[in-house]
Amino acid sequence: KGENLSILELIKEDFSNSVDCIYIDPPYNNQEKYRHYDDDLSHQQWLESISERVKVLKGFLKDHGSMWVSIDDKEMHYLKVELDKVFGRKNFITTITWEHRTTRDNRVTFSNNHEYILVYAINPKKFRSKRNLLDLTPEILNRYKNPDNDPRGAWQSVSANVQDGHAVASQYYTITSPSGKKHTPPNGRCWCFNQSKMEKEINSNNIWFGLNGDGVPRLKKFLTASKPGVTPQTFWPADKVGTTKQAKKHILKLFENQPVFDTPKPESLIKEILFIATNEGDLVLDAYLGSGTTAAVALSSTPPMTHRLTCEYPV
Repeated sequence: KGENLSILELIKEDFSNSVDCIYIDPPYNNQEKYRHYDDDLSHQQWLESISERVKVLKGFLKDHGSMWVSIDDKEMHYLKVELDKVFGRKNFITTITWEHRTTRDNRVTFSNNHEYILVYAINPKKFRSKRNLLDLTPEILNRYKNPDNDPRGAWQSVSANVQDGHAVASQYYTITSPSGKKHTPPNGRCWCFNQSKMEKEINSNNIWFGLNGDGVPRLKKFLTASKPGVTPQTFWPADKVGTTKQAKKHILKLFENQPVFDTPKPESLIKEILFIATNEGDLVLDAYLGSGTTAAVALSSTPPMTHRLTCEYPV
């Protein structure tokens, strides 16, 4: 427990290439003074401070490991360039936009209702194969029906034609539906399979022509054959991962009449990150521990995650 760069230097040999996910919520350099830290460095001092720590943190990550960094508009673009230098531009994964407030601030020129999370990985391909999909939502599950009582269970239909930018001649042909109606791909599109493959799919009852048997052919995608989840998106709405206001109310309720941390993150936000980036027994590191949200989520998640956390305290 202490100043985070000093602690990271002390423990880096023990935990080199062993951490699965690093999440940090560093000061945003918004020129404010808070109860537990001052956030009023010059731009260059702030950027050098973050860069120095990230360079050390990078050495903690496994090959499939990822780093997630919270930031707002003031320094986001400069930080992105600096992190590109540390990790390499090819190891940038994405920018997540978090709707951190839902109320309108009428005191300013534009009401800023979002913050960002920059995501990097040591090896993007390994991270992608390791990262978890999100649970299927009720909205997605409701798309799966079984109007033809297929013994394989519920399915949804998707287009059997695709854009023809890379098409070959064998993808242009006429399909005859069970009712005898002829179908050709729309202008600028082609069938997703060649004719031989399409006929096999039709004979295997994998093509849907509608209840009357004369509809445009569509592919049947079965729920049981689908990956058990959906790809995470880059916009995280407040109703899913919470807001800064909710986080502050939560910590005030936990520690009544105590000088609480001024800028906590909601547990639901951190839970989403750890759900995507980690599995049971994985190592999680937060070098700007703040209110301890990362520790709380890592300990309370189901299944629980192994954790090692360091914290920067004000001098």
